[in-house]
Amino acid sequence: MSMQTYIRNGLEEGAAALADLLRNETSLTAIENAAQCLIDAFADGKRVFSCGNGGSMSDAMHFAEELTGRYRLNRRGLPATAISDVGHLTCVANDFGYEQVFSRYIESHGNAGDVLFAISTSGTSSNIIRAAHAALGLGMRVITLTGRLDSVLGKMADIDVCTPGGQFADRAQELHIKVIHLLIELVERKFFPENYSV
Repeated sequence: MSMQTYIRNGLEEGAAALADLLRNETSLTAIENAAQCLIDAFADGKRVFSCGNGGSMSDAMHFAEELTGRYRLNRRGLPATAISDVGHLTCVANDFGYEQVFSRYIESHGNAGDVLFAISTSGTSSNIIRAAHAALGLGMRVITLTGRLDSVLGKMADIDVCTPGGQFADRAQELHIKVIHLLIELVERKFFPENYSV
């Protein structure tokens, strides 16, 4: 097959996954509930922490920087932190094991009422599951962004936004970034309505 065929196939698969998400009322409600959870936390002066591995780490960082920086238009920053500090990650991985790199951070910085936004396409990453356990133990809310229905991580969460995208992780990850942008937009619409004309 030609490269154009592969390109079209990839785009069509992505479009089909997005269309499936758009028709999934459970997922749409979960996105709404996750946005409200974030809004409530920020309104109460609480913080949001995000974490993930690999591409999900990049998504966790993207989520946090869009909140502390700028999404579309200028406004004040919101208190969000991606658990991505290299010093912390390498220290804890070396001294305690990689399974504890996120949970140790939550134990050090999390407080009741804060939110953990935990991203895992499989929903089975042990270090993400440990982070969720730590957060719940502190009285934090846990929002998960997963790609497999009924995952271990998703079942632990207060709110699980699950976006199955096909056989492999890449389609789920494409939906994850869409969900992340929707969450940020909904938060902005609440706190900064002047940034939106409609």
